[in-house]
This record gives sequence, structure tokens and C-alpha cells, in this order.
Amino acid sequence: MSNAEVLSIFEKTGALLKGHFVLRSGLHSGHFFQCARVCEHLDQVGKLAAMLLEKVEDKSFTTVLSPAMGGLVLGQEVARQAKARFIFAEKVNDTLALRRNFRIAHGEKILIVEDVITRGGRVNESIEIVHGRGGVVTGVAVLVDRSEGKADFGVQLTSLLEMSFPTYKPDQVPADLRAIPAVKPGS
Repeated sequence: MSNAEVLSIFEKTGALLKGHFVLRSGLHSGHFFQCARVCEHLDQVGKLAAMLLEKVEDKSFTTVLSPAMGGLVLGQEVARQAKARFIFAEKVNDTLALRRNFRIAHGEKILIVEDVITRGGRVNESIEIVHGRGGVVTGVAVLVDRSEGKADFGVQLTSLLEMSFPTYKPDQVPADLRAIPAVKPGS
């Protein structure tokens, strides 16, 4: 499936928003990927997960880990299709943690699945969790990579869509974007 076809799924499900947004990274943008809107349509999630899984080069993983909340539905579907175990990390005082008695065995091979990355903060936290428990990250898979090729996790990064809408530091937002009230739709 081409970038245009993937983007079409985002547009028809209302997942690509236009306006003035404050991203989780603190950067501002005129575009926002609200992947939760895609997740309202499980048939579309199934398609996207299948396409993402097909692109993942190292399929030796036995577990999928997703950071909450954005990657949960996608990660679970990737795990289901790969017949892998699924676990997730969640925020505790704004830092990701492994809770709910989830365990990672020494040497366990894990694929990190996330919806969108700009700087990759939650993915890096997830990788630290895996390494801290003796697991091995085999790769990172995301629906949308907004990093402009800057994300480097030390493992293979697979994305369905590389879309680099401009982002701005809070003190460098252009006048036309500043004229629109900024919102934080949530990741």
C-alpha cells in the first residue's frame, strides 16, 4: 500500500487534523495525527497492522510492547496477527512504567509498536523498560514517523507513513498559526 493509500485511511477516519496543535513533545504544528480516530474502525486497524507487520524485517519477536495510550489498539492487533504476546507500559507520574504484573524474561525478544513519533520519547522510555528487565528490542514499528528521519532507537525503525509536517518551538510559531488557538488533543 502506498503512502497515499495510508494517508487516505487517516483522512477518511478523521485522524488527520488541521489547526494549531501542541504536540506531546512540546512542539507546535498545524497538523495532528489523532490515531485514536483510526482505532474507532477496527477493520482499518486490521489493515494498517497487517501492512506494518509485513514491513517489519526482524520477525523473531515473541512479544509486542506498546506505550499507552496511543499504541495500545495497534500494538494489540499487531500482536494478534503475529501470534505474539502483548503487554503495555503506562504513565505513572508522567513516566512510563510496566505495571499490572507484566513480566519480561531475560533475553525475551520484543517489538515496540507505537502510533506516531515526532521525537520518540515514549518509544525510548519503552526501550529502557525492556532493557532494564533484560529483554531484547528487535525493532520499533510505528504508523506515522514525523521525525524527518531523525529518530534513532538503535534498532530497525519501520513506519507506514513518513510525514514531516513542519513543527515549531513555542517561541518560533509563525503568525498565521499563532492566530489560531492552540489545542492539545492528546496522544
